[in-house]
Amino acid sequence: MNTLESIDPGWAWTPYDGQTQESSGLQLRWDRRTAAHLFRRAGFGANVETIEAVLSLPPTQVVRDLINPPGDAEFDALEDALVSATLATGSSKQLGAAWIHRMLGTPAPLLEKLTLFWHGHFATGAEKVDSAELMWTQNTLLRQHALGDFASMVQGIARDPAMLIYLDSAQNRKAHPNENFARELMELFCLGEGNYSEQDVLELARCFTGWEIRNNKFRKNTYQQDRGMKTLLGKSGTFDGEEAINIVLAQPSMAQFVCRKLFRFFVCDEPSAPNSLIEPLAVLFRNSGGMIGPVVERILGSQLFFSPLAHGRKVRSPVELSVGFLRSLDGTTNLVELANGLSEIGQGLFFPPNVKGWDGGRTWINSSTLVGRANLVHHILTDEATRFEQQSLADYIHSHGLSTCDEIIDWMEALLFAIPVTAKNRAQLNESFVRSSEQQVRSLIHSLTTLPEFQLA
Repeated sequence: MNTLESIDPGWAWTPYDGQTQESSGLQLRWDRRTAAHLFRRAGFGANVETIEAVLSLPPTQVVRDLINPPGDAEFDALEDALVSATLATGSSKQLGAAWIHRMLGTPAPLLEKLTLFWHGHFATGAEKVDSAELMWTQNTLLRQHALGDFASMVQGIARDPAMLIYLDSAQNRKAHPNENFARELMELFCLGEGNYSEQDVLELARCFTGWEIRNNKFRKNTYQQDRGMKTLLGKSGTFDGEEAINIVLAQPSMAQFVCRKLFRFFVCDEPSAPNSLIEPLAVLFRNSGGMIGPVVERILGSQLFFSPLAHGRKVRSPVELSVGFLRSLDGTTNLVELANGLSEIGQGLFFPPNVKGWDGGRTWINSSTLVGRANLVHHILTDEATRFEQQSLADYIHSHGLSTCDEIIDWMEALLFAIPVTAKNRAQLNESFVRSSEQQVRSLIHSLTTLPEFQLA
């Protein structure tokens, strides 16, 4: 049996050509299901027309197009206007609805998916920051660098008012250096546990003295800067904050740490990949000067990503479940209600649980959240504001030539399921389906989304 531990890294990171390899049994044919897998992981799903349109293209070209999407000035202007109106309310909760609107309509789904990833990586909570404007400024920073230079993103986050307020670092005096940001920079953002000492935390905190927030703006207070000698991660000098960050980023463990998190986000929740599998990604990351895009492109275009070792190996987050459901079916709904519903089941946008962000994986699933996930989809389906390509759900399904229970299941399965619906579940769904009325179609679709199979991406 093939496992992550037994896979040859050379095979894993070879570009996927879309052909089944019968000898290994580890590569899937490029078809509607496989393309849907790519769009689920590299975005928030896609409708059937988008998926059909890419089947004539090489998979690596589709990935490249996701990495480098065309600009859309009209979409950007619409989203900017929506955010401006939302910021005028001062509500960070409504800001979550504005972000969902962007996720649903974006022509750059991978960029938005990575913005969500970095939001969890550099987790910052709106409840403590208490400024929708600062939270959106940070969100824009993450989007700007999501596929770009990791070092630039870290340097930007280090000056970000929302982050510094969240970590109690809005004032950092040389007499009392604040250790919070210094610790999280190494432990959660760049290196991981075990790759620094407590003395490194103290020395790094000294480097950030004089950095402060005044009137919601970052500034350096030179009178409060510690200009003494510091020894950080084996280097000695009178380092300031920028120089200290560069020392942290130069650590050998940094590339492995970042690439491992990207691997887990895009490929599988568990088990943890061996270092030998991550190291080729880390080498690429280092050789590209710390650019994120090449690593993501290598992951998404790889044989491993399109193999059974990646299919159905991630638990859908609440955002992936709800936004993916709507985006795949051309759906719209009351987004403020949806944002509130996401908060109730553990993924309130701009409200991560703590500085570690969301743990993800199996932590999304327990008896309470399973009921909550089912209720969230039920609310979407029954909300008067919900439309599917401006139609009722039944009319939308009929417009795609579907009428029988098996036809609807097959269609939904190819679009939204990482693993097939079991024969037992299919038989039970057929028993309760009489005709394709609005109520019956809603009931069938809702039942499909409550299946264990649907919880996996």
